[in-house]
Amino acid sequence: MPLQIQKSSWSTTELEDLRDLARTFCQKELAPNQERWAAEKKVDRELWTKAGEVGLLALSIPEEYGGGGGTFAHEAVLYEEQARSGDSAWGVTVHNGIVAHYILEYANEEQKKAWLPKFASGEMVGAVAMTEPGTGSDLQGIKARAVRDGDHYVINGAKTFITNGFHADLVVVAVKTDPDAGAQGVSLIAVETDTPGFSRGRVLDKIGLKGQDTAELNFDDVRVPAANLLGAQEGLGFIQLMQQLPQERLIIAVTAVAGMEAAIDQTIAYTKDRQAFGRPVYNFQNTKFKLAEAATEAAVSRAFLDQCIERHLRKELDVQGAAMAKLWTTERVNKVVDDCLQLFGGYGYMTEYPIARAWADIRISRIFGGTSEIMKEIISRTL
Repeated sequence: MPLQIQKSSWSTTELEDLRDLARTFCQKELAPNQERWAAEKKVDRELWTKAGEVGLLALSIPEEYGGGGGTFAHEAVLYEEQARSGDSAWGVTVHNGIVAHYILEYANEEQKKAWLPKFASGEMVGAVAMTEPGTGSDLQGIKARAVRDGDHYVINGAKTFITNGFHADLVVVAVKTDPDAGAQGVSLIAVETDTPGFSRGRVLDKIGLKGQDTAELNFDDVRVPAANLLGAQEGLGFIQLMQQLPQERLIIAVTAVAGMEAAIDQTIAYTKDRQAFGRPVYNFQNTKFKLAEAATEAAVSRAFLDQCIERHLRKELDVQGAAMAKLWTTERVNKVVDDCLQLFGGYGYMTEYPIARAWADIRISRIFGGTSEIMKEIISRTL
């Protein structure tokens, strides 16, 4: 019997219909390709257009720009089903939930009409480039530079750990337009990747997320129109990043909780089937107690996540709340998946088992989107 998951308070009949579509797509298009994508370090480019054809891209972008006209709840349904399918390769959370919204919120009308319909169709894949080889969570310390030259900006610098980096057609790049102004000197500029001077470095070899095309990006005198500056003026980038990071952190929380629930389901099934000392592993008191703890952790995390999603849908989720959601759920999923892997014994260490891949994949959740330590710092400032 699988883990009993309480229906989310924000769910509707429409969203459950979408869930059925998303589950079917993820089971058909994502789950069977995990080993191949891990070996190739990227998903198939055609996956994006397939998702666009069935209406799973730009779900929360208004219909006037080619999107689905939905809310964050629609996105959450897709991300949950992706996590439950065992996929960590497809960078749809970045494309749908992050990059598309930078364009929606800060681009001019002409850019929205040019780019967002292509996001919805899968013709254009989005990425956001913040992190640099020498700069992690400290966004004020970025070195990439954009210098105004007439009607253009000239961009130089390097970025790393960029999800969708190999396939990206449009990258929102965090740059310094005034290197002496600290946070007030940061701007966001959209760069189409067919622009001369842009190049991709290697797709990075990671502990987990093996199938995700996390890449290095290089900008060598990349000239982009000044109109590609996101926002009405220079220096708004740090504020824009802070405005969008709560949604990014909530997305990470969504995938963490769904991943937790999936790991528990797998472990219940395995321990009831696996025999040791003449009886199912599940029948040992330690196994039952560990799974009871894990189920409780998941239930508490789900309740808090649902509360945060409701707040976000009402536009009430603040930076502190999003930080709490990310901190709590990512710390919990790491503990739960580790405990679940232990119950698989030696087979838990074999990459052919989904629990092993999940264990490696979820470790990054305490790092990306702001480390757990940064989340604690953010929370403590409001106490």
